[in-house]
Amino acid sequence: TSDPDTIRRADQVVVPGQGAFGEFARGLAGRGLEAALREALASGKPFLGICLGLQVLFDDSEEQGPVTGLGLVPGHVVKFRRPAELPADAPFKIPHMGWNQVRHAGAGTEPLLSGIPDGSYVYFVHSYHVVPADPGVTVLECDYGGRFCAAIRRDNLFACQFHPEKSQRVGLRLLENFVRS
Repeated sequence: TSDPDTIRRADQVVVPGQGAFGEFARGLAGRGLEAALREALASGKPFLGICLGLQVLFDDSEEQGPVTGLGLVPGHVVKFRRPAELPADAPFKIPHMGWNQVRHAGAGTEPLLSGIPDGSYVYFVHSYHVVPADPGVTVLECDYGGRFCAAIRRDNLFACQFHPEKSQRVGLRLLENFVRS
């Protein structure tokens, strides 16, 4: 929705995203959605960010920028970089697109990952990834040219870099767990 009052009345909030960070962040502010999202998060409502909806929660991004994000989760959004140790003739494509394996991170049990085995495959489409200031918020990690944060949890906020809506059974399970939260 582009209506801040609809967000305020919602029982749960989902922030999907596709596109470019700067345009997305400016669009939220320009439509008055930034304040509504902050209020929803502060109210304790279950909150799900997907892909760019994860990235915009952070302090800033290198994409189109630097560009300021919502600053709800301390940290930065950075572009994938070809690993120095990778041979020059080895492929390393950006964007990171397709199926990749995620691993549980952290010591706690994440309710939205209930019924999702460690090592499950999910679908990604992104050129940038988040680097949380507090690694303790990371609940899923993925390896693509090095380990990166694939999902975070902080209080009532869960957000993932991958697309659950494209991740078949695993993604549907995550969405089902969110709806039941």
